[in-house]
Amino acid sequence: MSSVTTKKSDLASLMWTEKYRPQKLEDVVGQKDIIKGISNLIKGRDLPHMLFSGPAGVGKTTAALCIVKELFGTSWRDNVLQLNASDERGIKMVREKVKEFTRWGSPTGEQETKELFKIIILDEADEMTSEAQTALRRMMEDGARTTRFIIICNYLSQIIEPIQSRCVVFRFTRLPKEVVLEHMEEIAKKEGVKYDEKALAHIYDATGGDMRHSINIMQAAAGMGAINSANVTSAIGLSGRSKVGEVVKLALAGKFNEARAKLLELTQVYGMSEGDFMKYASQEAYEMKLENPGQFAEIMAEYDYRLASGAHPEIQMAALLAQLGKLGGSSSSGKKD
Repeated sequence: MSSVTTKKSDLASLMWTEKYRPQKLEDVVGQKDIIKGISNLIKGRDLPHMLFSGPAGVGKTTAALCIVKELFGTSWRDNVLQLNASDERGIKMVREKVKEFTRWGSPTGEQETKELFKIIILDEADEMTSEAQTALRRMMEDGARTTRFIIICNYLSQIIEPIQSRCVVFRFTRLPKEVVLEHMEEIAKKEGVKYDEKALAHIYDATGGDMRHSINIMQAAAGMGAINSANVTSAIGLSGRSKVGEVVKLALAGKFNEARAKLLELTQVYGMSEGDFMKYASQEAYEMKLENPGQFAEIMAEYDYRLASGAHPEIQMAALLAQLGKLGGSSSSGKKD
């Protein structure tokens, strides 16, 4: 047990995202109004179910962890179950893990601990199937006396209405550029790493305000000697995101096999999710200033919907590349005419 704890602490000291993760709600950056609202809710310790929505890397999971640490102190791990729904999307996860955790207390139903309730943090809940979400809604009702849920998602529209209505909803916003830059500068100073303000701005532009992604790129650049433009460019390339543009260009050029090979590299080697690929591909394509952006948007929307509906990811992504090839071919034909 001690060796596992040691490994976790070693990892936290190595990864800047963990090393500098806020431990108190008041330290969460860029979400003042939301943090104020959450703080008011937990003062009376009569916590409702909560639903956090918003872009990646803006403090949703961090805020949830700060809540449980402030409520339970050093014993928070004994009273919290943290799950990532994108890893375990189905009904089985809900029925087995969540239901088992909510069945705590004595045979008479009385809690055996001094705490008021236990908390389940369910991250990336918008990746859950509608069937799993329906089961989750029943769990929320059945365990309401002893359990609270903090549900986290990127897209609120992907969460069924019965769950939304049972939660206090907090909509986290994208972090302002000055907030992210200030936080990155603070980390660089604490680590004693040389940095260039233009390089930090480049990181923000590449990540779109995703604090977690920004810090990871910054750490990768620092590992090359300094946080300067050249190292940041290399670090962004290593992150895999820059390769998304290559996949889109190859697909539009009708080079299906090459595009598919690079796509598989992104998903299987770099571990990029299909959802992230779709998001980054849209951003990259609009920067290319396509002749037919409307048709491109329709294709992306269609395949994004198919993925959200539970269609086989690899098959759908291959079909997406084929459709982009047709789109690129029609554009070329138009030019020749």
